[in-house]
Amino acid sequence: MNQSQASLTAGRRFTFMVYFFGALGEFLFGFDTGVIGVALLFIKKDMNLTPFVQGWVVSSLLLGAAIGVGCAGVLSDRFGRRPILKVMAIVFILGAIGAALSPDVGWLIFSRFVMGLGVGASAVVVMVYLAEMAPTEMRGKIASLGQMMVVCGIMGAYLVDYGLSPWSAWRWMLGLGAIPSLILFIGLFFLPESPRWLVKQGRIQEAVAVFRHMGRAEPETELHEIEAIESQKVTRSFWEVLRELTGPGLRLALIATLGLSVLSQFMGINSIIFYAPTTLVSVGFGQTASIIANFGIGALNVIVTIIALSIIDRVGRKRLLLVGCVGMVVTMAILGITTLALPHGSSVVAGATLVCLSLFVVSFGISWGVCMRVVVSELLPLNVRGTAMGLVLVFNWLANFLVGLVFPVALAATGISIVFFVFAGVGILSFFFVLGLVPETKGRSLEQIEADLRRHSQHPIASPSLGSQQESDVRV
Repeated sequence: MNQSQASLTAGRRFTFMVYFFGALGEFLFGFDTGVIGVALLFIKKDMNLTPFVQGWVVSSLLLGAAIGVGCAGVLSDRFGRRPILKVMAIVFILGAIGAALSPDVGWLIFSRFVMGLGVGASAVVVMVYLAEMAPTEMRGKIASLGQMMVVCGIMGAYLVDYGLSPWSAWRWMLGLGAIPSLILFIGLFFLPESPRWLVKQGRIQEAVAVFRHMGRAEPETELHEIEAIESQKVTRSFWEVLRELTGPGLRLALIATLGLSVLSQFMGINSIIFYAPTTLVSVGFGQTASIIANFGIGALNVIVTIIALSIIDRVGRKRLLLVGCVGMVVTMAILGITTLALPHGSSVVAGATLVCLSLFVVSFGISWGVCMRVVVSELLPLNVRGTAMGLVLVFNWLANFLVGLVFPVALAATGISIVFFVFAGVGILSFFFVLGLVPETKGRSLEQIEADLRRHSQHPIASPSLGSQQESDVRV
């Protein structure tokens, strides 16, 4: 092997490490999303929880995450992406240990709130970090790694749940979340800072060194693109950033990103995952059978996410979002009709519920699961990306919190059929929102996307496409 080949191999190894540890922060959220569903089956028995308190046990983490993302965006713009991830890894470790040792439900809710601070902050910084580290032609795949790590975290949690459920060991289920947090903390010492953030700080040579270390073919060209945009920017307060986002230049980006982040939660994906075992038990599954079925749903989620990673840069973000909406609406509508028309406990209802929940997760995983976070990270401009991402994800987590809190109460008060019909209705709304207001971004640099958004944002409804993208890329 000659020197150039050795350098290329080293660059690839370094790049893999950057992307893996960069995305590992999302594993934390995936693990907790997956672990709490089965753990809740045992927690509510040990602590005699009402549906309302069950909602708080689940959603307290989501409330903490909403606060975490709001703080992390501003802090990551000021101090860098990597230092904030380190702090948040420590926060999650403390929260996981506290949850495992909880003497009562109040302490458990508080500990999960602390975990949420770490999860939320990691979510916003990871999305920004991966988008800024990825080359244009691979940005969709690399940014989607965050979602891949989410589903891997969910799958890992299902394995833990299955292994520990015979002993009802919910404390161990929650406490083991500290292990991936520790791995993330150690790995962050070997990661570089985002070159785009370094350029913002005037640390040009460090940015070039990062690009070269990662084996970029034309680091100077990428640097010049960033500098061209950065030369027009000035440091502003949060309120100045908000005024820019709500102004005519970036209004389309704000509408699209806020809408996607909120609708992705109101369609019910995380509630389906959080409460899948509870839902399956309510339609006739035994406790053990519901845990095994939950594991199968998680395996499907991993498979379709891998498929989505392989096609997102070929098919395009918008088309996948639209197809996913159709699949989710159909499955929720069928579930609503089936559970309304047939008695619970019948084999038909149980089978239909398992099949439709699986297909719902497949529809989300191959579309919104990867595309939503990619589009959001691509549409926000460089100079306000950290702060703006924090704002968008605050709404995302608040929507997640609201749905997670209300789901068990609604399930007990109205029945499962109404809940499924509501999710189907949100899916229909989401389809038309994407069709009319979300632009296609595949194949364009972040700087090109920003420039085009500023031109088109004055007429967002009339201009759903960007630049030279073909109509076939943005319509179905």
